[in-house]
Amino acid sequence: MNLLVCISHVPDTTAKINFDAAGTALDATGVQFVINPYDEFSLTKALHLKEAHGGTITVLNVGGPETEPTLRKALAIGADQAIRINATPTDAITVAKELKNHIAANAYDLILCGQESIDYNGQQVPAMLAALLNLPFVNACVDLTIDGSAATATGEIDGGHSTYAGALPMVIGGKKGLVEEKDLRIPNMRGIMTARSKPLQVLEATENDAATRAAKFVKPAAKSAVKLVDSVDELVHLLHNEAKAI
Repeated sequence: MNLLVCISHVPDTTAKINFDAAGTALDATGVQFVINPYDEFSLTKALHLKEAHGGTITVLNVGGPETEPTLRKALAIGADQAIRINATPTDAITVAKELKNHIAANAYDLILCGQESIDYNGQQVPAMLAALLNLPFVNACVDLTIDGSAATATGEIDGGHSTYAGALPMVIGGKKGLVEEKDLRIPNMRGIMTARSKPLQVLEATENDAATRAAKFVKPAAKSAVKLVDSVDELVHLLHNEAKAI
């Protein structure tokens, strides 16, 4: 199987987020970046599929040179080769078009993404990519089985799950459940050393004009101090007169 895993380069969830002076971009000073966790579930699933069916795993990212350590980590985890499309991921549709242009020129049996990136939480790129490629798509995927050229995928929906059957190629937006957290793989020393010699190809961008731009980012207002109350009467008074909740 020729497997493609789309990788996002995102701030670690423990990072303290700040913006530049204009408020239009992330201030990356001192921020640790990681593989998007949802993408890591999809990468691990790709490793399981390769072990079961054979094949090659390519990881693909849209970003600048700063994303290469993240791609190298994916190689250390077990991917065979990496590709970086040299572009700033300014918005979802531009990223989806860059991915589509590469995928359309290559023969991949299965395209795995995370259901969303944890920085913007938009859940846009996988669906846009599938639409641009005119391929079947299952988002919030928590189970996937492959039998030859046929696939069965289960996705989370409001109040339950829905199972779909279709033919490869298709696009999957994975999340926890596609594999479990205990199955995620930590690069070992051998993997890290091997990753240094695995191919990492840089391709120039094909989409030059972003469809949208960030006008401004604003951090949430600071939470007010906690107020302790000693009685139910006082609590009711505060809820009624200050919080206006009752």
